[in-house]
Formats: sequence, structure tokens, C-alpha cells
Amino acid sequence: MQFLYKIPGYTLLLFGAFCLSWGGFIVRSFEEASVWQILLIRSVFFMIALILFLLSTYKKNTIKIIKNAGYPALIGGLVMSLSFVAYVYSMTITSVANVVFIISTQTMFLAIFGYFFLKEKISLICFISIVLAMSGILIMVGDSISSGSLLGNIIALAIPINFSILVMIIRKNKNLDMVPAIFYSGIFSIIYGLFLSESYVFSNKDIIMGFFLGVPQLAFGFICITIGSRTTASTTVGLLMLTETLFAPVWVWLFLNEIPPISVLIGGAIIILAIVLNSFDKNKALTS
Repeated sequence: MQFLYKIPGYTLLLFGAFCLSWGGFIVRSFEEASVWQILLIRSVFFMIALILFLLSTYKKNTIKIIKNAGYPALIGGLVMSLSFVAYVYSMTITSVANVVFIISTQTMFLAIFGYFFLKEKISLICFISIVLAMSGILIMVGDSISSGSLLGNIIALAIPINFSILVMIIRKNKNLDMVPAIFYSGIFSIIYGLFLSESYVFSNKDIIMGFFLGVPQLAFGFICITIGSRTTASTTVGLLMLTETLFAPVWVWLFLNEIPPISVLIGGAIIILAIVLNSFDKNKALTS
């Protein structure tokens, strides 16, 4: 896997976001599995792929690196695992467009959390972006009250919030290696699935879908984004990650004929506008 480190960062980010964009379509393509069964089989395949990547990258130092990360990585993994749960659950009870547009607000939550927990200043452009993004969410959530997808939108909101908490943990512990946190998140997710699944029996199609969801979509997507982010400017990372936001609704529209209501498209467009505007902020504290 060392060849990945030789690929330009922006190329890895584009491909990683492209991989993540298939999540909603794959979740909707399961045949019989419940939410917790999907989480379980996704996490098992994810862990297998991640362990193989760790062993091929760190070799004999794998266990040492995981141990050295300590409690911050453990807590970070717990937070990330809750995002995994929220992702799968929200994808089953609200539209894919709703979920990915809400996820894309993580840039705004990072600024808000950075202000309160790290005393980082919020510029005027960033403040306007936050107001725009929150307005987009309100439009989507307001319409979901009548359409019955309110719970799904609220659960989806936990994803960018938990991600922002994870970043705060990392920034408080700047020597923290990101990989062990991802490793722990997989373990926690498997535990949730084992305890909450009604059955451990899966159809052949669901096993195949679990592989696609756990390996190319999640594991490879996360690995590419983690490596690509090391050599790519933060503003560019934010813009390239919009690939997931833009393509995810397209896949379910093309293959499953899922067309989001106009309010979701309007709210999503406002959120994307907020992110693009925020990318022009030259004084973003989170890039330091």
C-alpha cells in the first residue's frame, strides 16, 4: 500500500470522496439486513481491510502505534463509531441527499467548536458561511417535519457534530496518530452490531453489499482521504470533499429513482454555497 503515498493528494481526495459517495446507494441495495446487521457486516469488512492496510504499512510497529495513541484515540474511536451508526441509520429513514448535504456542514461545526473549545476566532466570512449553512439545514429540517423524515435528519446531524468533536480531540493531542482512532471505531461498531442485531444470518446479496460498503466505500475511501489530506491545503480538501455531496444523490436517482423534494435541493444548494464561500476565507484558524 506504500504506492498510495506517491499519488498526488488531490487525486487521492477526489477518489476517496468518490468512494464515499456510493454509501447511500449501497445501504439502499441491501436485501434483508436490518440497520444493525448492515452496521455489523460493514464494520467486519471494514476492520479486515483496515488491519491489512495497517500491517502492510506499519508492519511490526502496528501494535506499538495503536498502544502509543492511548486514551485520546480510544475516545476518538468511540466518537467516530457513533458517526458510523448515525450514517447507516439515517440512510435508511431519510433521503440520501438529506444525509450528505447535512454531513457537508462539518466545516461549519469545526469553526463553531474551535471557537468554544480552542478559543479560535471566527472571521466575518466564516460567520456568514455558518449562518448560510444553518439556514440550509433549517429549510431541509422544516420540510421534513411534514414529510416524516425529521428523525433521519436529526440523526444525520450527529455525523458532522461527532466528526468535529473528533477533530477537537486530535487538535488537543497534536501527536495523536489518526489511524488508531479509526481502528477503535471499527471495533466499537462491531460490538454494537453484535449486541443489537436480531440475527447473524445474511443472504448472499447482503454479504456482497456488506463487502462493498465496508471495503471500497468506507475503508478505501477513508484511507485515501487521510493520506491525501496530508499534502493538500485545507481549503482544497473542503472543496474536493464536495464530490461526495454532489454524486451521492445522483447514484440513488440514476439507479433507484430516488428524487429528493425541492426543499432538500434548495437547502443543499445553500449549504454548498456556504462551503464554497468559506473556502475563500484566508484567515481560517483551523488551517493552522
